[in-house]
Amino acid sequence: MATSCRMWRPGRGRCLKHCGIFVILFMDLVLQSVNGYLSSPQVSHQEPAFTREAQRGPIITSPVVPAAASVSPTDEDTSKCPSRGLCSRLPADCIQCNYQHNCTYGKPAAFTCKPKKDVHCIGESGQQQTNFTLSIICQFCWQLDPSLYRCSNLTNCMTVSCPRKRYNATCEVLDHVHCLGKRSFQKRLFCNWTGGYKWLTALALSITLGGFGADRFYLGQWREGLGKLFSFGGLGIWTLIDVLLIGVGYVGPADGSLYI
Repeated sequence: MATSCRMWRPGRGRCLKHCGIFVILFMDLVLQSVNGYLSSPQVSHQEPAFTREAQRGPIITSPVVPAAASVSPTDEDTSKCPSRGLCSRLPADCIQCNYQHNCTYGKPAAFTCKPKKDVHCIGESGQQQTNFTLSIICQFCWQLDPSLYRCSNLTNCMTVSCPRKRYNATCEVLDHVHCLGKRSFQKRLFCNWTGGYKWLTALALSITLGGFGADRFYLGQWREGLGKLFSFGGLGIWTLIDVLLIGVGYVGPADGSLYI
C-alpha cells in the first residue's frame, strides 16, 4: 500500500498544478469581463436620425434649401476679420455669399460674395471691391475632408471594444474653408482618445514588477493588481500571461483609452 501511495502522489501534484493554472486563467478572464462591463457606458441601441442620413452618402438631393435667418450686420463681430487683403482670402465669417445649392456636386462653382460691414478687401488688381466672385468646390460642409474641420473629442467612451464604439461629435469647419450649408454639424465618430498611458511603460512594469501587479496598478486595474500582488503574480504564470497580453496590446488602460 505504501508503494501505491508513492506512485499516486506525483500524479496528484501534477493534477493540482494544472488545476491551479486553470483557476488563475479563469479568474483573470472573469475580472477583465466584469471590469469591462462596469466601465463601459450604457448607450441606447437606437441611432439618431442624422447618423442614418449621413451614412447614405454625400448626395445633394434638392436645389431648394430654406433660407437662413438673417442677422443684422451691427450684431456681427468683424474685429477678427483682416482688412486690405485679397477678398478671396477672407475667412468665411467675414463675407456674405449668395450660395446656390443647384450646383454639380464635386465640381468647381462660382458664387457672388461681398465683405461684411467694416471689412475692406481688394481684388487681384489691387483696387477695393464691394462685390467679388468666389470659386469653391460644390459640396456641403459635412462632406468635406476630415482635415478641413475640427470635431469635439469624447473622453469617456471605450476605444478598445468589439465592435468599435462611436460617439456624437460636434464639428466646426476651419475659418479659411468655404462650403455649402451649416459650418457646424454633428457627426458619428469612432472613439479615439488617450489618457496618457504609455505602452512601453506598461510593458516594462509587466516584465520587471509584474509579479507584484505594478503593471495592472499603472493601467488603473486595481482589482487585477491586488490579485497579482497577493498571489505573487499567480506563481509567475499570471505574470508571463500579462507580459504577452500587454505586449500585443490586448490589455489596455482601465478607462478605455489608447496607448501613446
